[in-house]
Amino acid sequence: MTDRESKLGELLRGAGRAGAAPAAVAEWGRAGENITREILGASTLVPERVEAAADTWFDLASLTKPLVTTTLTLIALRGGNINPSTRAGEVLDELRGTDVGNLEVDALLTHTSGLPAWLPLYCLAEGRPELLPSCLALVSLEARSGERVVYSCVGFVILGLMLARVAGETLDSLFRREVLAVLGLEGQLGFKPELDTQSLVGGTGTPVVENRLVSKLGLDRCWIPPSGKGLPDDGNARFLDGVAGNAGLFGTAGGVLALTSEYLPGGGFLLTAEEAERSTSIRTAGLEQGRGWGWQLASSPGCSAGPALSATSFGHTGFTGASVWCDPATRGVFVLLTNRNHPVQRENDLHPLRRRFHALAAKTLEE
Repeated sequence: MTDRESKLGELLRGAGRAGAAPAAVAEWGRAGENITREILGASTLVPERVEAAADTWFDLASLTKPLVTTTLTLIALRGGNINPSTRAGEVLDELRGTDVGNLEVDALLTHTSGLPAWLPLYCLAEGRPELLPSCLALVSLEARSGERVVYSCVGFVILGLMLARVAGETLDSLFRREVLAVLGLEGQLGFKPELDTQSLVGGTGTPVVENRLVSKLGLDRCWIPPSGKGLPDDGNARFLDGVAGNAGLFGTAGGVLALTSEYLPGGGFLLTAEEAERSTSIRTAGLEQGRGWGWQLASSPGCSAGPALSATSFGHTGFTGASVWCDPATRGVFVLLTNRNHPVQRENDLHPLRRRFHALAAKTLEE
């Protein structure tokens, strides 16, 4: 073990002692080469303590956006089923003739659609998922498309609905067939994990943040879907049977690293070099954040990449404490998964920890 690796382990242990999260699993290295791993803490604290392991499945939350929805969009583009200028209403008939229906795939992928950042869609549809497309037609835009970058879970929910409608199958089935089976990652990533066969992180007891946000909007909290182990922390994903374009994916650090590596320059086994480049190049020049298709770029002010990663790096984070970043300059991939919201939801800022992790992990690649 190098001195850098020792310091990195101490960093994660210190974060655990400070209450950042009960567990952390980190994997990093150059794609296709030896990968280093650190495993610390407990994946579950209640009803009993269970230690985290390499095969522990974490709730990946918004990592679903680039790993699932962007990847499946690229495959749909390849097949000609949609194109970047396809409007939501061309696929979802319920949205035709509305402002939401006029939004293009490119705007949804880059978070420049003008949609709200978040809405309790389960409240709008009063607990009936089949009514969601019609309810989305009534959503008001907060800006003109292309005018601003507003990170929007709503936009990726719409993309997920579009992909499922075009394919004529559920999003999880599509992901399993088009991505997991091709890459041999069925045992490392997926929706709706099996409690009996997979080692899972514990869930949150009460969705405190959702309760607060729903109340702030003056809506009835009775529509918030129940939470628990094996269910996504994200309420809209729970509402959609655990499968949504914005959240719902579970998996291991190794699975995240393997799928993210497909986006490095030159592509991989699943993605072509052109597809990888199209989705990780900046598409929001001059706006508030640097965004590709689904991915955040390190040029975004205040992002979690930190100065140790090059300006061309791309990555994403999740509300549950998940994070992945790639540095094309070194071909380094850096995964840090935590169960921040177990046994209760936390809103602690993990960006300082992530930046320090990237600094130490990047140095180990040089050594």
